Amino acid sequence: MRHYKSYITMALAAFALFFVSCSDEYMENMNTDPSKADTIDPNAQLTTAQLHTYGDLEVSETYRSYIYAFNQQLMGCWNTTNYGGRHTLDLNEMGHIWQNYYLKNIKDLTDAQARTTDDEEKVNINAAVRIYRVYLMSHLTDIYGDVPYFEAGRGFIDGKFTPRYDTQEEIYNDFFVELDAAVTAFDGTKDRITGDVIYSGDINKWKKFANSLRLRYAMRISDVNPQKAQEEFEKALAADGGIIASGADDALIPYLDIAFDFGGESYSDYRRNALSQRLYGNDPRNNPSFICSTFYNQLFNTGDPRFYAIIRFYFDQIMSTTSTEGRIDITEEVLAKNMAHPRDPGAFFYEPWPEAYESDLIKELQESNPAIEKISMDTETEPKLASNFLEGENPGVVITSAEVEFLLAEAALKGWNVAGSVEEHYRKGVRAAMDFLTDNYGCDKITDEEFDNYMANNIIGYTAEQKKASINTQAWILHFTNPLECWANLRRSNYPQLKSPAEYGFSQVLTGGAAIPVRLCYPVLESSYNKKNYEEALERMGGNNSWNTPVWWDKNNVQ
Repeated sequence: MRHYKSYITMALAAFALFFVSCSDEYMENMNTDPSKADTIDPNAQLTTAQLHTYGDLEVSETYRSYIYAFNQQLMGCWNTTNYGGRHTLDLNEMGHIWQNYYLKNIKDLTDAQARTTDDEEKVNINAAVRIYRVYLMSHLTDIYGDVPYFEAGRGFIDGKFTPRYDTQEEIYNDFFVELDAAVTAFDGTKDRITGDVIYSGDINKWKKFANSLRLRYAMRISDVNPQKAQEEFEKALAADGGIIASGADDALIPYLDIAFDFGGESYSDYRRNALSQRLYGNDPRNNPSFICSTFYNQLFNTGDPRFYAIIRFYFDQIMSTTSTEGRIDITEEVLAKNMAHPRDPGAFFYEPWPEAYESDLIKELQESNPAIEKISMDTETEPKLASNFLEGENPGVVITSAEVEFLLAEAALKGWNVAGSVEEHYRKGVRAAMDFLTDNYGCDKITDEEFDNYMANNIIGYTAEQKKASINTQAWILHFTNPLECWANLRRSNYPQLKSPAEYGFSQVLTGGAAIPVRLCYPVLESSYNKKNYEEALERMGGNNSWNTPVWWDKNNVQ
């Protein structure tokens, strides 16, 4: 991982900051309490927001319970199958991201931006918090649709305690304005950004980051407003600083190797990757990282060399509840015996109950080590996420060069003014996606021969639609560790085309409807605390807080 020495100091500062930034009321009391600081360093507020992105257990719970199921990458554990796999509406479970983002990150970044605006000595930290606020706000609007944006987080600043819900079109239009202004504002002769754990304050990399986000958001609106999408995409390519073009410039949040703990303190300790912790879980027998058959079949049937890097079969009987130490890898044996049983969308890990499995490897180990309990093998025939994706020090993925290459490939496909061909960018994107696993998760490097064979056997296609499908299916694979972006791009592109759990025989248990949901519902408390603005937003969506109502940019899922 990168930047650890400076990161540890900043992380500790951020950890302390959490306790003094949880409410507008507390911030107001800080003005009169002599035991509290008068102001918060905006650099510390940036640190907190960055670490919180993948460091919050409640936010990651929504990823596990809903997003991974909608993406059909994980399936089988109780949370993933019950909520997302079986379309079970739970407004509390869907509200974690809303509550945690608005009460923490958005308020902190809005405050930091307000206090550094027009300060000539703080132009760089101001630009950085503006960019990161846009990035986090994109999560909120892509998940929920119309959300508070312009007035969000301004309760302490100007008394906006019931902010209006802005339309997603208004929000996206301002994203482009904000990102452009932030890049222009950076000044190498001014303040040093000291609270940045992603780029260690390198403003040249921040420019690439902002411009690359502009590419992402331009492509996001390409179906609903193609003219503006092309205009903004091409402006981003020509903007000062360029775009992310290699793994060295990837926007990744570094975390620490801290032991997994589901106790109370763990919920406010953002120094380790909470998504990895959720995917590891606290019950090895009901593993949260069972692989969905959709994802499994895509990698297995195409001979994707990433299959063996991402998907493994384990004997977990002696696995610790706090560490993957003790797992026994039986992948080669399971595949050789053709015993793999990935879970279909909507299925629990025991539906149907896996066929009993006699492992020759485990028998040998049991004979030589009586400590290994002799049991009937069952879930060992179900594919799971490889252990190296379950580590607390795994990076939080924001945006990568591989994603940028796929965006450039699709832009070229649309005929936009992009240097390089569709095929060139596609090929570079797949190679970068494979290298990303080696560089950041310790996976074995995929050789040039393996890569060339894969590309030869999986051509991009001949028609424009076939090429679009290939590009975005590869993006779906890449974004396994970036679940929110995966879901957004899946809805926008409509690739890969997923089947509803109803088509796998689970229609009778889909309490929230057969169609795969296309947004999460607003939290129920919004109908009380911000009733007027909440109802205005619902009126724009047809009067219902329905998860089958697509967001503005999603033209593929209009019911």
